[in-house]
Amino acid sequence: MSSRGWTVRTMEIGQHIMALVLTGISCLRAVSQGAPLVAAIAVSVVFLAWYALGAIRAARSGALVLAKWWLIVLAAAWLCTLLVSAEFIWVAFLLWLLAGHLFSLRIAVVFTAFTYIATVVAPLAHYGSVQTASIIGSLIGAVFALGLSRGYIELLREGRRREELLSSLELAHRNLLDLQDELALTQRHAGEIQERTRVSRDIHDTIAQSISSIRLIAHAEAERTPDAHAGQVLAQVEDLAAQSSRDVRRIIAALAPAELEDGALTAAIRRLLARLEEETSIRGRLDLDESLPTLSAEVEAALLRTAQSALANVRQHSQANRVMVSLMDLDGSIRMDIVDDGVGMADPDRRTRGSESGFGLDFIGSRMRELGGELVIEPGPGSGFAISATLPSQSQLRTRGEGLSGLGAAAEGTDADTTGRLGEGGSTPADGTDADTAGRLGESGNHTSANTDTGENA
Repeated sequence: MSSRGWTVRTMEIGQHIMALVLTGISCLRAVSQGAPLVAAIAVSVVFLAWYALGAIRAARSGALVLAKWWLIVLAAAWLCTLLVSAEFIWVAFLLWLLAGHLFSLRIAVVFTAFTYIATVVAPLAHYGSVQTASIIGSLIGAVFALGLSRGYIELLREGRRREELLSSLELAHRNLLDLQDELALTQRHAGEIQERTRVSRDIHDTIAQSISSIRLIAHAEAERTPDAHAGQVLAQVEDLAAQSSRDVRRIIAALAPAELEDGALTAAIRRLLARLEEETSIRGRLDLDESLPTLSAEVEAALLRTAQSALANVRQHSQANRVMVSLMDLDGSIRMDIVDDGVGMADPDRRTRGSESGFGLDFIGSRMRELGGELVIEPGPGSGFAISATLPSQSQLRTRGEGLSGLGAAAEGTDADTTGRLGEGGSTPADGTDADTAGRLGESGNHTSANTDTGENA
């Protein structure tokens, strides 16, 4: 039990004991002052029975309106006890405490004033006079009881605010830990993608080019050598180089990022949409901007993770029939929009999380901010849900020409090196051999060339 719960429970027990003690003392004093025994006991029992009934009902239902009416009836029962004896004015202290606790301050003051007047009138009605000490004592008791109950309410409110603050801090701490874990995973994943991409490019630009050059030299020399044995050896060298070229190509393919091994972010998103449609019957569509540049590995991974999280939300929560993903180039920025026709969300800033729900939207937003971008959520209750992720292109992207220029330069360097080596062996090769050499170098340096030899190019 929390400290606030323990305090509330203690105060309730103290209140019940006070009701019993004050009623018992009032009953004894009433009998000692000449009130009928049966009448004094009867009104005391009726008062305590109604008090107990209200306390039990209030504990079970917690309805404030019922508690207020219960106190009004309890005050009426107390007035009936005053008809029997003025000694029951002692019970007014309990009523003042309850009034300050259940009513607003203004109503509590009015209630306290009327009951205080009753404590002054009752002795006058029964004894014909009232002592000054009784008037002042009742007034002090009324003010004290009202102030005590209002202070108790403020203490409860302060305790509740502290508990809510602690709960929010704990939730924020858990969210922060989850966010840190997600960011660490994202950074590690992005680092792995960058490193694998770097290694694959280094292998392509060095070992693969050298093997391709060896193969080309062996092929050229085998065609023009008059020595049959040397031609056979050179043919074996060419075959070994071709096999090595295929092995290197497989290594490069294995080093490519797993999700983007098809060579494009769009292919990975198409797979996500196809899987979504296959498993949920939600039809997906991908719209691409023709001027979309090539993205860096880090940005491609971030956009892919964003699409995965957003489509997971569509699958779990949207009740949609269609979803559309669009990628576009907007004045130097890359923007990805994901829109569905589902139920939407009334207010994403005040969304609540269930026990099994995650933090997808928070993680998407943090991922965009980490890369210098932003995430915009545009919900509409009953009219679908849309998110827009935007990333700057200048700091995170490279154009297609720049992305391929390194490979092209490597190809040119290999071409020049191969030509030099061929020239060292004798005269310039025939036109057919030269054309074949240039074509093969183009294949090894630029995968988009029309002369691509997918069977042998590394």
